Amino acid sequence: MTAKRGAIAIVALTLVVPSAVPAASDAVAAKRPVSSFVDPTFGRVLSRTDKQVLYYWQVEKGAAGKIRCIGSCAKAWPPLVVKSAAAVPKKIVGLSGTFGTIRRPNGKLQVTRNKLPLYTYAHEGPRQVLCDDVDGWFVVRL
Repeated sequence: MTAKRGAIAIVALTLVVPSAVPAASDAVAAKRPVSSFVDPTFGRVLSRTDKQVLYYWQVEKGAAGKIRCIGSCAKAWPPLVVKSAAAVPKKIVGLSGTFGTIRRPNGKLQVTRNKLPLYTYAHEGPRQVLCDDVDGWFVVRL
């Protein structure tokens, strides 16, 4: 093989190989921390991937990025936590809003949507919405 043909083969191989490897954003999208489903009363709602409904607390809406649900509150309303901020893409295909994380007082990272921390309700099962508009807690509607 001549040097020129060898160089062309290497360039061609370089152009083919990267497309065979999935992009990092594809891997993150496959493991996104949230999903959604359609509830008969509330319409399309945000949930964990196991269909446990997600809520926000009105008290934290004007709290300028400060977590207020701690202690016994966090036992009744478990926060949606992730191991790293990289596990939460800013935009998630098919879901409205901007996602991110906030550091809780215990150091764990909690998932946010439109800068509001997300929680589940400890006494609900998958696909249940029992606490919308209860003590300032609201289901996240999409």
